Formats: sequence, C-alpha cells, structure tokens
Amino acid sequence: MALIISPVKNTDKERWNQYIHTHPQATAYHNFAWVESIEQAYGHPNVSLIALTDNKVVGILPISKMLTPLSGHFLCSSPFCDLGYAVADNAQITHALLAELQKLKDASGAKKIEYRDTESFTPDVVTVDDMQGKKVRMLLTLPETSEALLKGFKSKLRSQVRKAEKNGLTSQIGYSARLLDDFYQVFIYNMRKLGSPVHSKAWFQALCKNYQDDLIISVVYSGNTPIGAGIVLRNSSKTCIPWASTLSEFNHLAPNMMLYWSLLKEVTDSGSKEFDFGRSTYGEGTFKFKQQWGARPLPLNWCLPGQKPLPSNQSTESSRLRELVERSWSRLPISITTLIGPKIRKYISL
Repeated sequence: MALIISPVKNTDKERWNQYIHTHPQATAYHNFAWVESIEQAYGHPNVSLIALTDNKVVGILPISKMLTPLSGHFLCSSPFCDLGYAVADNAQITHALLAELQKLKDASGAKKIEYRDTESFTPDVVTVDDMQGKKVRMLLTLPETSEALLKGFKSKLRSQVRKAEKNGLTSQIGYSARLLDDFYQVFIYNMRKLGSPVHSKAWFQALCKNYQDDLIISVVYSGNTPIGAGIVLRNSSKTCIPWASTLSEFNHLAPNMMLYWSLLKEVTDSGSKEFDFGRSTYGEGTFKFKQQWGARPLPLNWCLPGQKPLPSNQSTESSRLRELVERSWSRLPISITTLIGPKIRKYISL
C-alpha cells in the first residue's frame, strides 16, 4: 500500500492522538496539544507531518515553524521541550518522514532544522564515559502503587519526604484556575532568579486547555503562601515533568521533596509506568537530585541522522540569546521580567 506523507491539519488531531496514545515510543510531548499550544500562545505555525497508509496513521512528526525577528525562520521538532522525534510503525516510515522534513526545509527557505532525538539503547548499558558532560533524560520506572514506590526508596529519601510534612507544608494537586495562578506566581520568581526569560501565562493556559486531563498541577504551600509548584504531562503510561520550581528562601523546609512526591504518588496510582524527570547534565546538581529518586540516564541526541550533534545538545541560537539575557535578567524587577520575558521567551526554542 502507498505511503502518503502530508502536512497535518487540525482535523487530524483526534487520529494523531489516538496513534501516539498506543505507540510505545511516544511521549506526552508528542501529543497534538503541544504544537497546537505553541501556535495558539506564540504564533509559531504548526507544520507537523502525518504519514498515512490506506488512510490509517502509521507515523507522525511534530514540527513548529519558529519565526525569529529579522532573521527568518527555522524548523524545530519540538520547541520548548527535550524531545520531538518522529514516531512511526517502522524505520522506513521514520526515514520517509525525515526526508520530507528536509524537503520542507528546502522549500520554505528555513535556516536549519532542530531535531530532538534520544538514544535508542537502554540505560542499563550506559557507562560513565558515555555520559560525562552530556545532556541526558532521567527516567524512573514506576511500580504498580505509590506504596510500593515509597518502600523502594532509601531510608534517607523517605525521611526527606516526611520532613516537608513535619515542617507544616501542605500540597494540592489537580487542575484549577487557582492552582495555575499559584504555579505561575512561583514560576516567575524562580525564572528571574535563574536569569531566564519566563514563559507567558497564555502558554500555560493553552496547555491546560489542550491537554485537559493529561495535565496535572501540584502546588506546595506554607500556610496560604505557594512556595513550590510543578506541572506534569501524561501520555498513556508515560509521564514527564517539564516545569518544577520552588522559592529558594523556603528550601530549608524541603518543598521540592513534597512537590515531587505528590506528583509521583499521583501518577503512579493513576497507572503511569514511567516518569521522565527531564533534562540534566550528567553528574551535576539537578542530575543528582533526580538520581536519588531512582531515575536513570538516557542520552539525548539532538541532530538528524548523519548530521553532527549540536554542541552539548543545545540549540546554538537559543544558547546565544539566553546567555545575553542571563547576564542582567536576575537583577531586574519582577514586574519587568514578567512583562518582557514572554516577548523574548517565545523565540528561545529550548
């Protein structure tokens, strides 16, 4: 049967999502909601590709056309996250999708392609030498219940989880306008401290609308004050956490431990089998924090097959813009960073 690859349409959303919900290599970032939210919040067109055989979906490739001021555009699969690789029934269809992506680049005059893949080998065979200085995903296999997960933690980790409760912290989990407001309040302060332009609230509102029940927010409170917050996205049995923040002045109360445990408990008991803690540099602080939960590294490989990987798995253009902003960002008033940040952040693809 003939393979047909065509630009995706909004009417393809349902069958696109039906496909990725049953594909073992698909992640929550492959949900149509991701590229749809990018277009709605930031205006970067969704130019994703869908592969069909006899009108049946056999492969997908999420792509956004990243418009940049004064310098044209580039194609990214996928902006603002770690992963965006093609998902298909077999390697031949994947190859055909990537060939079509190259044709799209040539036809549109795009400057480049950013393609965010992950290595195919398992964490069991990864060595320290393989990982040193590289960007990795941190993956945790989840048991049947959160009770079993907690029992599997080392005693030191269990005591750290309980420390937040002993310090009087509480958490709320789910989705509501209030939880999103409280998440964003923590998020904007944390991004300013990190020297990073903040995403717009409209971006998170779009994600909430489009992911619906596959998006969960957790907020940690000291009294009525939100001091930690995170968002997870789900796809079938896989869950990822793109954003987690705490206010540094409250870190002695261990809000980050309560935050992560509340989300791990929720997704484990709702049937998730894998938790992706997100990107870290092997051996650094965030890597060690995620490792203590039992997460194991899997290399990221941000390039098209046969091409040279991007330096340190980074978008070079995004890195230059980010470095320029970080030099002074943390010293600006929060009102200024919240106003200006989204206008810059929309052009930083990582």
